[in-house]
Amino acid sequence: MGDILNIKLFGEEIGRLGYDNDKRCSYFQYSPDYLTTNNSKSLPFIIKRNPEIQSFPQFEGKAFRGLPPMFADSLPDVFGNHLFQSWLNTQGKPIQLNALEQLAYVGRRGMGAWEYEPTLTMDAPSSFRIAEMAQLLKEILADKESLMPEIANAEGLLNLFRIGTSAGGMRPKILVARHRKTNQIMPGDLLYGPHHDYFLVKLNLENDPSHPKETIEFIYASIAQQHGIDMMPCELWEGQHFATHRFDRQNNQKQHVLTASGLTGWDYQNTEDSSYENLFKLAMALKIPLSELQQLFRRMVFNVVFNNIDDHLKNHSFTYHPKTDQWHLSPAYDLTYALNPKLKFHKVSRALSISGKREQINKKDLLKIADMFSIEHAEQTIQDIQEGCSLWSDLAYQNHLLPTLIATIQQQMVEL
Repeated sequence: MGDILNIKLFGEEIGRLGYDNDKRCSYFQYSPDYLTTNNSKSLPFIIKRNPEIQSFPQFEGKAFRGLPPMFADSLPDVFGNHLFQSWLNTQGKPIQLNALEQLAYVGRRGMGAWEYEPTLTMDAPSSFRIAEMAQLLKEILADKESLMPEIANAEGLLNLFRIGTSAGGMRPKILVARHRKTNQIMPGDLLYGPHHDYFLVKLNLENDPSHPKETIEFIYASIAQQHGIDMMPCELWEGQHFATHRFDRQNNQKQHVLTASGLTGWDYQNTEDSSYENLFKLAMALKIPLSELQQLFRRMVFNVVFNNIDDHLKNHSFTYHPKTDQWHLSPAYDLTYALNPKLKFHKVSRALSISGKREQINKKDLLKIADMFSIEHAEQTIQDIQEGCSLWSDLAYQNHLLPTLIATIQQQMVEL
């Protein structure tokens, strides 16, 4: 078996994780002390609570790369992997790293509260400007092979590696910290103290007025919050970059957050398990409060009405509260119009099915879910979200979207 990582949660070692390159399989073993002294629900599924070495061959593949899914949540996604590869190329590092080696680079810098040791040490972080990071990212994404060694050793690229490889998803995004008084921007992979706020920032690198994804997401978030969707505060930086406060960093402390995919091992790209029924069943298995089931229903309705079809299992998360030993629904994120408005689609399929359907969802389908999971005031919730459509046009004009774009998205909203 290859290298071993120690897994920590809230400063306590919970176990050790290994990966066998030949067998393409990971192994996990609980720390004896953890089993003896800690009986929390922080790892509710998949890993059995016993002292034996456990293997996970069933998770080999693109989604989890052989790791137990709760740890695979820490791996970089499409954009992060692109940036990771660019950095490795310029550092003379091995071209291909396995998932465990990537976790060693993530170390204590990842989303959520997992920490992996031993970790790669890096130089002290330095402040930067968002515009500088955006420009450097454009260069990397345009042609990573042409990135010169002298640029690779620059402070900027190290900062970019620190802040751009830990957040999931396909779009360019970075993790930053902002001082509350000076507004100084620092890499957001570390905790600096109570005077900083922590953000995930999606960068507008295309400057395409016909499809400003970041501005559209900002408007969607504004509408969602006005209609009862629990989200973190959002901002539009420099009039173009979407910035949201991180819910995995609260009161200068890390929060233990896992996606629905990471909790269950459901592959978010596999339609077999990708349904709202399964998501509600997971929420009930975690015993989240009834009010949060109501909130989950409201989010489902919003995604249908506002035609957010990219509501897959990694775009729904749960947060563990150690003081109460309870899981809770995390704030909503990635609520946006995910289609390209410049293209015409004859058929659009949702990431999560509803009542067995991935298209042409109607009010009856939503009410069926409400009845199945004892959701109260479902009709009123649907009506409330439907009324939110009236906010779109004014907010879109206020944020300088093109009239043709405003009309296109308005036409795609679903009337139930």
